[in-house]
Amino acid sequence: MPRPGLPKLIATDLDGTLVRSDETVSAYTHEVLDRVRAAGIPVVGATGRGPRLAELTRNDIRAADFLVMAGGGRVVDQTDPAGPVVLLDERLSGGKLAELLLAVEAEVGPLTVMVEALDSPNAPLWGDFDLTWPYPDRFEARARLECLNTDVIKAFARTPDHDVDTLLDTARRVVPPEVASITQAGLGFIEICPPGVDKATGLAVVAQVLGVDPAEVLVFGDMPNDLPMFEWAGWGRVAVSNAHPLVRRAADEITLRNDDDGVAIYLDRLLSR
Repeated sequence: MPRPGLPKLIATDLDGTLVRSDETVSAYTHEVLDRVRAAGIPVVGATGRGPRLAELTRNDIRAADFLVMAGGGRVVDQTDPAGPVVLLDERLSGGKLAELLLAVEAEVGPLTVMVEALDSPNAPLWGDFDLTWPYPDRFEARARLECLNTDVIKAFARTPDHDVDTLLDTARRVVPPEVASITQAGLGFIEICPPGVDKATGLAVVAQVLGVDPAEVLVFGDMPNDLPMFEWAGWGRVAVSNAHPLVRRAADEITLRNDDDGVAIYLDRLLSR
């Protein structure tokens, strides 16, 4: 169970956790997060979104002192008056990605693959067009060989013949963790990140900068890509009620769903103790 008193660092996932289904964040949530910061507790937005979506991310969690993006591969300090400072920028070799995709396809058949290679604002993903991808306005069709001719921030892969959790289990079985970190964030695609990269490793960078112990960190999440930070944080692990079953089981507590401002309601009550 969470410790009494207040944590020294609070991190929250965005999509499905802080952000509602209509892709908005309520004024109430922004106000509560401002109160968290006013209480002297740094706020971290921990998201699978890549740096190309930094502006959207900052708007969704305006109180954030730090951003852990790309599932942990990009860490940004937003406290410097001169502007954001990148503390970590990890990439995955295109050649390594090509090899692991072949290994997974040998098990499950052809994959739809998209890569995130650019960090300029609203840059498109490259790769195979897939009707299930929810953001077609930020996509550019390209051949796989061209996509993998560079290092990438991360990749997305899907097959209609396997549900995403089954595909994730298979990919993790055939791809060693020292080659890539593989997870899923609720979009129906597995997400392939550089080795040793997850939300916990990104948060660890922030904690080191601030001199905060993991036992003093409170986290919120909803999907399997949040599990590493649930395992890492020790003050409290809170799932929204719409969370994936694995995340609900890993949580110390369950708050209301994202559409009901569950994170803000939990924090409001915490600050009112």
